[in-house]
Parts: sequence; structure tokens; C-alpha cells
Amino acid sequence: MEQGNGFGAPGSSKQKKVAVINDIAGFGRCALSVALPVISRLKVQCCPVPTAVLSSNAAIPGFYMDDYTDRMENYISQWRELGLTFDGIGTGFLGSERQIEIVGELIKNFRREDTMVLVDPIMGDNGKLYGACTEKVCGKMKKLVTYGNLVTPNVTEGCILTGRAYHEGNWKEEELFSMARELSAMGPEKVVITGVPQGTYIGNYCYEKGEDKGVLRRVKRVGETRCGTGDIFSAVLLADGVNGVPLEKSVKKAADFIKDCIRVSVKMEVPLTDGVCFEEVLGELRP
Repeated sequence: MEQGNGFGAPGSSKQKKVAVINDIAGFGRCALSVALPVISRLKVQCCPVPTAVLSSNAAIPGFYMDDYTDRMENYISQWRELGLTFDGIGTGFLGSERQIEIVGELIKNFRREDTMVLVDPIMGDNGKLYGACTEKVCGKMKKLVTYGNLVTPNVTEGCILTGRAYHEGNWKEEELFSMARELSAMGPEKVVITGVPQGTYIGNYCYEKGEDKGVLRRVKRVGETRCGTGDIFSAVLLADGVNGVPLEKSVKKAADFIKDCIRVSVKMEVPLTDGVCFEEVLGELRP
């Protein structure tokens, strides 16, 4: 499949438009609930494709979920009738083989040569797969990654995609470079390996195809891991990508913004499962 560079030119007078495929939770800030306002804040129109509707995020016991898999194709069909195309397409959590197949078709039908496609291959963390991620789902996700201009796995997901063994503790830059280069060889021009453990810091490893090394951007850890931070990170990178912001600059912006979100959430004593109080600092996020 022919792909453009997937990153918009800065200074364009045309408002950018992106499609974001993910679930939406009524309570507990994550997925589309955070992507919509963050992308809008960065002056990009966000067009959501819901994969499921949840009463609260899945970290909160007793949540209700309405799976939208059987309705996604009819939803997307009307967009095709409208002749829509997108400057960017971003994928989030996909809980089945069928959803991944539908999203693959969406990308093929709605991308232009210069459309940026960000694939966040959400499959697991801390060396373990999430419950819905079977071996077949992981295989389908590998195929979806080939459609992307930018892929943003965490270390666990990077290991799954490249067949590496996961290990605890700090990851060396040589290991990250090898992983990122192999991920890029699958198709994406740009790779960000997220949430890299670095002692009292957390890192994001940035790599662009053809480079002889990447860059590890570190930020001081603040508080504990919270729901939705990965979704915010991807939202910033997607909007920045179509706005022509360089990758390393965008990664730093996203990491710093999330750090501010966590800091204010800790100060306000918000439970971990409720996500981050991004609303308190959203005005500080700049295109």
C-alpha cells in the first residue's frame, strides 16, 4: 500500500480532521473521553468511531459495556457515502479480531496518500497481555501496525510485536534501538516506545526510519500510573502530527502535559481509577 509521509505541513490554513477509533466511557477519563477534548484543544477536528460504550472505564468494578462491533460497519458506511477523507487516523484499544479487521478496512478506505495513521497497539503492560488479547488478536494487531506511519507501543507491546522476551527493570538504549528499528521495518516511518522504565524517571524512545540511533526522552515520575494517560499521549501525537509538529517536540509536549495532569490529580486526591484531571491544565496545552 502506498503511503505518504503522514505528517502535515505547519502553517496550513485548512483545519485538519482526524478519525479516532476507540471506546468511550461515561465515567473514568480514558479513550475517546480524553482524546476528543485534547485533540480539539490542539485545533484539530476529532471524528470518533466508538468500538464500545462503557458506563465507566474497565478499571472500575461493575461497569456496563455495550459492544459496538456489529454496528461499526454501518456507522462507517455513511462516512464513505459522504466521501470523507482524513488528515489523520488514530487507533486505540481494539478488543477482538473482527474490530481490528474493520479498522484495517477503514484505514484503507479513508486514508489519502498524505494521511497520518497512528496505531497504538494496546495489548498489555508490565509483561502481561490484557484479558481480551488472544494470540490471534495479537497476530491481527501485527498486520494493523503495517498500515501505520507512527506506532506507539509500550515496552510489553513492543516485545509482543517483535517476538522478544520481556524483562523487568531498566531497558538499555541498545535494546530499544533494536526493537524500534524492527518495528519500523514492519512499515511505520516513526516509532515511539512509551513508558520505558528508567528508575525514578519514565522514558519515551523516539525513532525515525533510516536513522542510526533514536532518542530517549525522559521525564521525572510523578505519582502512580493512572487510567487514560496513554490515550492522552496518543491524542497529542496524532494532532501534532497532522499539524506538522516534529516528533521529538511532540513527545516532550505530551509527556510534560501528562506529568502536569498527574501532579494536579494527586494534589486533588483523585482516585487512580478516575484518570487524570486534565481539565485543570488543558488550557496550558498549546498547538
